[in-house]
Amino acid sequence: MELKEKVREKYGEAALRVKTGGSCCCGAAPSELGCVDPITSNLYDTSQAGEIPEEALLASLGCGNPTALARLSPGETVLDLGSGGGIDVLLSARRVGPAGKAYGLDMTDEMLALARENQRKAGVKNVEFLKGEIENIPLPDDTVDVIISNCVINLSADKDRVLREAFRVLKPGGRLAVSDVVVRGEVPSEVRRSIELWVGCIAGALQDDEYVRTLRNAGFESIEIEITRVYSVEDSRQFLASEGIDVDAIAPRIEGKFTSAFIRAVKPRAKECCGPACCS
Repeated sequence: MELKEKVREKYGEAALRVKTGGSCCCGAAPSELGCVDPITSNLYDTSQAGEIPEEALLASLGCGNPTALARLSPGETVLDLGSGGGIDVLLSARRVGPAGKAYGLDMTDEMLALARENQRKAGVKNVEFLKGEIENIPLPDDTVDVIISNCVINLSADKDRVLREAFRVLKPGGRLAVSDVVVRGEVPSEVRRSIELWVGCIAGALQDDEYVRTLRNAGFESIEIEITRVYSVEDSRQFLASEGIDVDAIAPRIEGKFTSAFIRAVKPRAKECCGPACCS
């Protein structure tokens, strides 16, 4: 099964778990108190949680909180890549207000159904959920002011195309403001895949310098990467042990290298022409 279908299957199952009273967290094994995942837990404060249906919070599979870090203004149009149960779309819609709009894009039917139900429960009107893939965004050029995403770009097998598409649909001067998993430094290949599976369920995280290079190649400027959470070996001990990895042996080689980060970038504005050729 190719990566895209694995992602679709896993996130469809996660949405169905929420519908039947469970939660989406997938990095850690369930405990007696329910699934407590150091990746997806404690990302939203109580005031934000109070703005949305509980199912939207339970369906969160993110690694950050882009709505808390993105600078959204009333009247703007926002697009969430890989919107899942809709938590970041609904929060963004409230921040841009009735004059603005928030789009959510997801390829999973079960997540889209859950998101639309959460929208209905929240009573938010300025929202539209779209079915599609983040490698092929179903919106025209120069459509949105801000693109957000929460630990989804790392799931794509073609991140270059994702970021080119993001650049295409942003208006000149538009901003990319996403949370994602980022790797700092070299990690042994035999360990990297297992760590990524833990961090993002199914992941292909870029190194920080590689992320910057990919954004620059897509046309972005003013690129910033802000580390928001560093994952320790202890966080992943139970998962790695179940994968047959000697955690104590590899700890010195991977400690502090897997992180959540907030990535900002800007689509340049069109340069103003001031020469005689401008009128030709």
